[in-house]
Amino acid sequence: MPRKSTSPAEPPKSARRRRRRPLTDEQPIEAQAQLIAEEEIPEVAEEAETLRPGEPEEGELEPAGAQPAEAAEGGALVPFDPLARYLSEIRRFPLLSREEELEIAKRYQKTQDPAEAFKLVTANLRLVVKIANEFARASRNLLDLIQEGNIGLMEAVKKFDPYQGVRFPSYAVWWVRAYIIRHLMNNWRLVKVGTTQAQRKLFFNLKKESERLEAEGFGAQPRLLAQRIGVKESEVREMQERLAHSEFSLDQPAPGDGDTRLMDVLPDSGRNPEEAAAESEWRTFAKDKVQEFAATLAGKELEIFQRRLVAEEPQTLQEIGDHLGISRERVRQIETGLKRRLKAFLKAQAADIELART
Repeated sequence: MPRKSTSPAEPPKSARRRRRRPLTDEQPIEAQAQLIAEEEIPEVAEEAETLRPGEPEEGELEPAGAQPAEAAEGGALVPFDPLARYLSEIRRFPLLSREEELEIAKRYQKTQDPAEAFKLVTANLRLVVKIANEFARASRNLLDLIQEGNIGLMEAVKKFDPYQGVRFPSYAVWWVRAYIIRHLMNNWRLVKVGTTQAQRKLFFNLKKESERLEAEGFGAQPRLLAQRIGVKESEVREMQERLAHSEFSLDQPAPGDGDTRLMDVLPDSGRNPEEAAAESEWRTFAKDKVQEFAATLAGKELEIFQRRLVAEEPQTLQEIGDHLGISRERVRQIETGLKRRLKAFLKAQAADIELART
């Protein structure tokens, strides 16, 4: 007689189709992030079917028979992955419909209740994961990008106006991307490569525009790149030099000599001691002679000299004219005469010094 098979009967195909593959901590992080990112969110499709609010189905978030993070079979520790846990936790928060989102946003704008802001933030955590996934290649830690994006999401909640006719996810996406980009710029290198708006534009568009010009048969010259991107040619050259060289420590040994640091062989761009001493001597001489010249003045000339020519914050011609009871044009004439006399006085006191300034 034929032997009966002892293998368990396979479930019908229809049952296998209905069974949803659980999201487990053992799956690769990239796969978990992709599953989260592919979920329907309002910003991508407004009419998409949202997740059911409330507690998740059994086995959907926690794999069946999962061991606690502290212990496993035989007492061995199981590695804890914070990113995997975060991706599992944000699935517990329900998404909001358009009507719920609008009502919560209006209540928050009116009351500034943190509980209402919490609802808006937690309902859009999936959106942050989706956007952070777009920049995953530019960072070694996806969780850092998500964290910065969450800060941008909270800032969007503060700035959102529900009466403008725009859905909150469509508005928040710009804040999330801005905070992620700022994080990438600040941590791209030890020395920041983009601190202004023009430099940030260059940082993200320089390579793309260069490849586009080469594809069109043109050389990627700084002048042409500056015209395409809308910045100055000098800024393009500066950014090209920054990106072409990596940073290095000035404390590292100089080539060919193990006892000398690079800092020790850098040229000093400051003034040499002779120039510094000469300038200090000239300043002392000029200050003494200006005081001697002021001693020869009196009346309106002395007032104008002190208030206009030697004051740290010179008064206007109109202010001095009102104070002395004369017109501003008369004040200007007296000031011009004082400058001419001061120049002649200094030349007479130091005939060997040719003044370059009046």
